[in-house]
Amino acid sequence: MAVIAETNKNRNNPQVQSAQGAAGVLTGAARAKLNYLRIAPRKVRLVADLVKGLSVNEAEAQLILHRQRAAKPLLKLLRSAVANAKNAKLSPDRLMIRTIQVDQGPMLHRSLPRARGMATPIQKKMSHVTIVLAEAPNAPPRFKIVVRKKVKKETGVGKGKVKPKVQAEGGEEKAPDKKPGFFRRRFSRKAV
Repeated sequence: MAVIAETNKNRNNPQVQSAQGAAGVLTGAARAKLNYLRIAPRKVRLVADLVKGLSVNEAEAQLILHRQRAAKPLLKLLRSAVANAKNAKLSPDRLMIRTIQVDQGPMLHRSLPRARGMATPIQKKMSHVTIVLAEAPNAPPRFKIVVRKKVKKETGVGKGKVKPKVQAEGGEEKAPDKKPGFFRRRFSRKAV
């Protein structure tokens, strides 16, 4: 009964109507969902509110530079939503974050031992995060993030690294002396 009342309430809401098509499916939008994130929802919402309403490039830049632990999974989720948008033939340069919703998931119940044989309950909370991207009409991108691809460097020819040889005084070539590492220099078994 409560579900029917909520859907009727959403039918009269113009924001929900514009986000949904005729069949209730989002049109011109891409969506990604992250379930069971092991961070409390109030901590994830702090980071999610930062990027709400920003363009994808600006949100990605914010999440890359943000220090909180929730930023890394949200960045991964944002990139997944952008990939979904590319599959739906949407232009990734014109995408913006329409909504980002953080809901509470299940809790793990743990206990902490206390004095006099008691135990304090601990609730380890989880989050469900949903992100919806939409194309912004006539919004020129401010900047573009370029991710450089890693290129393998060529090492020496043959079995591995080639050690440089040092010229001795008599014209003989010998390998340079290997310096002892910190551990060997600091903790030697020899009594001095």
